[in-house]
Amino acid sequence: MAKPFYRLQRFLRQMQLFFLFLGVAYIMAGSVLLLQRAGMVVYHRGIGAGAAVLPAPSLPAPPRALGGSLVTRATMVRARPPRSSPDDRDGPQWLLTRNQEIRQLRRRWFHSLMSEQDGSRVERVTAQRKIRHKGTYIGCFQDDAKDRTLKGTVSYDFRKMSTSLCQDTCSESGYQFAGLEYGSECYCGNRIIGPRMREDECNLDCKGEKGSICGGVARLSIYKVDELLPGQRRYRNVRYRGCFRKPENMTAAALVHVLQPNLTSQSCIEVCMDKEFPLAILRRPDCFCGYATPHFTLHKPRGEEHCALANTSSPARSASQHFYQVYQTPVQDSRCIERTFLLEKSHSLVALSSFPGAGNTWVRHLIELATGYYTGSYYFDGTLYNRGFKGEKDYWKSGRTICVKTHESGKRDIEMYDSAILLIRNPYRSLMAEFNRKCAGHLGFASDQHWKSKEWPEFVGSYASWWASHVLDWLRYGRQVLVVHYEELQEDLVPRLRAIAQFLNASVSEERLLCAESNKDGHFKRSGAHRPTLDPFTPEMRLLIDGYITAVDQALKESNQTGLPREYLPR
Repeated sequence: MAKPFYRLQRFLRQMQLFFLFLGVAYIMAGSVLLLQRAGMVVYHRGIGAGAAVLPAPSLPAPPRALGGSLVTRATMVRARPPRSSPDDRDGPQWLLTRNQEIRQLRRRWFHSLMSEQDGSRVERVTAQRKIRHKGTYIGCFQDDAKDRTLKGTVSYDFRKMSTSLCQDTCSESGYQFAGLEYGSECYCGNRIIGPRMREDECNLDCKGEKGSICGGVARLSIYKVDELLPGQRRYRNVRYRGCFRKPENMTAAALVHVLQPNLTSQSCIEVCMDKEFPLAILRRPDCFCGYATPHFTLHKPRGEEHCALANTSSPARSASQHFYQVYQTPVQDSRCIERTFLLEKSHSLVALSSFPGAGNTWVRHLIELATGYYTGSYYFDGTLYNRGFKGEKDYWKSGRTICVKTHESGKRDIEMYDSAILLIRNPYRSLMAEFNRKCAGHLGFASDQHWKSKEWPEFVGSYASWWASHVLDWLRYGRQVLVVHYEELQEDLVPRLRAIAQFLNASVSEERLLCAESNKDGHFKRSGAHRPTLDPFTPEMRLLIDGYITAVDQALKESNQTGLPREYLPR
């Protein structure tokens, strides 16, 4: 009996040592991994200006040398890039990029990204300062994604949202109430529909104002914003849509009718905003509020003289009584604001590919509005995620997003996708947009000093060839490609957006497409009002870019695609 007991005791001692050894090995392995990770971070942060830097795996690929087919096309145009030194050889260099230039470009890309991330850290710290509360706190209310408690404008900021920021957003759009949810979502409205809940159910801190409550899970912290008298309200994005003929079924488009003897456009807009409608439709003394519908699309405006007669006491007024003036109010069309991830994972990977600065973010916004599904990204852009693009954090191959943003090109990168939407924009505007982003972020503008610096001609010399190579690579290696021109999408949005939805196999209603058109600007679009005081493109730059335009136009036609819009072509 003693012998088996002794054997058991020895076995248990051996197992004890074995498990001790495994535990030590596990701890050591974890420590090594942490040290390696920390070393990589320190290494990246400490890279000097003269060191060669490899691009981070999640960054878009910089320009690279292209195949001979494009060089052959390019040499037919005989345009030369600007010379960087007296030693440059004569002759068309076109789409060939030297290794030294590629390394410099990658280095600039990496440091640009790191500076943006460092700026985000600084902003995150400053956002935690206490901000004076505005308005009057009303209480905690239930919110239902299918039937919102506040049905006006919606905005997101996953990094800087605060009670004051939300109230300012709603006040500037003319709303009476501001509601905060999930610590980062801001809802505006003029009526509170949901039931009141216990105060402790609103328990999430504001992302940009620690210590202040910004709602909870499906719970809104609602404030009444500072009172503004009628006529004193400040409006954002009130837009005159034009003069239109009254639709046959007016009740479908106009859900509210108000008679005002002294009706003005301002008073009609205020009525429709109070009742939370995106359209104000008026012909004195009638004011209608409603939505764009398939029978009232606002795509065929009439001459202004019809509406001018309809709003006078002229004897000819009766002939124009069926014409109305239409204004777009700041109220967001709520028929298409809800978005979600795909209910079933897709086995087909669709790229939304473009050159940087070609409007990829804007088209993602439109696709999400039209289809109701989030778009993904090959990269992770924290700024975009913070402003509501929730698919930005999702793994790009997850199959949960309807398409995936990418700026990559080249055979290997392209063949990872089953199909692609290829977005093309005028290279002059694309180059300026991307330079603005690099100098001043997604919504800012480069200063005149930036345009006059030596960085701008270097940027054009490197990136102009990338604009051409990106299009040509996708035409050559893409399995199924839908070409979309940015300018044509701007000009004729609904038909182009319908074609994109069909390409994505997404079923969309006409009402949802019209809603997307109504909300097309979104909250993440650079204002077009700012322009540099000088023409940033020199004759040498124009000669270079025009040559690329000609080569890409020819390649599109050879691929049985429509050529570039006329405004691209050399003039």
